[in-house]
Amino acid sequence: MLEEFDTMRITACKAEEDYKLWLRFEDGLEGRVFLGNLLEIGAFQLWRDVREFEKVSVDPETATVTWEGGIRLDADILYHDVKANQIQHAGGE
Repeated sequence: MLEEFDTMRITACKAEEDYKLWLRFEDGLEGRVFLGNLLEIGAFQLWRDVREFEKVSVDPETATVTWEGGIRLDADILYHDVKANQIQHAGGE
């Protein structure tokens, strides 16, 4: 199946409270991921200053989220995290 190898493109993002990141993907999927668990890892320690975390943007060339200092996250992994969160929340209601 080729669709497993399609790269999901992020079209919009916004930093939210408690190190959550809201994302919208080109297929219309929207949702949040929690990134606070990365704070202890190397370059992500910069985010301890929440103002640095809030500087997130979508790289227009790669269509993934980026921060100053070269931090970028894989859009496909974020897509699957958002989708899994939606399934988990739908099952818990």
